[in-house]
Amino acid sequence: MNILDILQAFQERYDRTPRIFQAPGRVNLIGEHTDYNDGFVFPMALERYTRVAIAPQKERRLDIYSANLDEATTLSLNANETARGHWSDYVAGMAHVLEHAGYVLPGAMLYIHSDVPVGSGLSSSAALEVSSALAFLSLIDQTIPGPELARLAQKAENQFVGMNCGIMDQFISIHGQAEHALFLDCRSLDYQLVPLDSSGARIVVCNTMVKHELGASAYNQRRDQCETGVRLMQQHWPTIRALRDVSMTQFLLVEGSLPPVVAQRCRHVITENERVLDAIAALSTTDLQRFGRNMNDSHDSLRDDYQVSCEELDWMVEMARSQPGCLGARMTGGGFGGCSVNLVELPHVDSFCRSVAQQYAERTGLAPHLYVSVPSRGAHEINL
Repeated sequence: MNILDILQAFQERYDRTPRIFQAPGRVNLIGEHTDYNDGFVFPMALERYTRVAIAPQKERRLDIYSANLDEATTLSLNANETARGHWSDYVAGMAHVLEHAGYVLPGAMLYIHSDVPVGSGLSSSAALEVSSALAFLSLIDQTIPGPELARLAQKAENQFVGMNCGIMDQFISIHGQAEHALFLDCRSLDYQLVPLDSSGARIVVCNTMVKHELGASAYNQRRDQCETGVRLMQQHWPTIRALRDVSMTQFLLVEGSLPPVVAQRCRHVITENERVLDAIAALSTTDLQRFGRNMNDSHDSLRDDYQVSCEELDWMVEMARSQPGCLGARMTGGGFGGCSVNLVELPHVDSFCRSVAQQYAERTGLAPHLYVSVPSRGAHEINL
């Protein structure tokens, strides 16, 4: 649906003229499962958006319609709503945390459409949270600084939905900028927009079309394992607050005394933070080969130490790496399915896409979706 389609559909459904807000999904180029360990990440906003059209109503309720699912639901703003395991939890959670932060919302009618693939590791949930937040705030003529808004959106997912995610997804959805990726320190929320030169290479996102149902439980389990590692290493270095504070030298001194699975999780996070910093340094000298090597090492670590890959993702990455012009390939997102992200030299992009799609379909019987991407703008209102 384009913007005019959404506008017309809203008017037909609610007999009102809305304001429309959009927030992008994201692909993380490198720095996976480091965000909730106070570490470093390097995502970019995709040119794929979740759009929320909104208009106020007198009753203190939310009438919400998803065009993608052709499904409507109604939520009361007066009741103490709790998560229902439903797609609307992300919208309800955003309203919930805004109200608890002191922003009293009127009732509203919402019409939602998204071209961010769900369950693909491209942060469709953050795109929905952020676009909903901007829409709700417009009803009371309020704005919230980007870092604070990202924290509130993260809180909605952590405390209402129940996914103990870090802040990266919401942050890049708000702060993304065309032709730039974003280097974020997830502890301080200091960030730097880094130019991503697309003259010689493209980012290609490959959706495996697979999502294994491990979900929040496996994600939260790994977070607990990281926190266990921190507690154990604090016995040696009391000033450590998170894995981002642990050097590889320190880790090697205590690795043998840690439970083996905890050691694996910690090793991934510590080395992944180092890879992010090295990848940023590589970009500063336009060394795309070095950047790609870091991407490859990242996937291998996620597969072997963090154990959040899956057979289909590993096949996709293996096929990508065998293609001419592929400088680096890795899984992206929480894992257990979803997407890989690939750095491909510009002259080889078309042949890369054809060959990977064909090989993956032949091996799995699934037709993957591939997106050739450039960095795009973060959340904003659409000027009608």
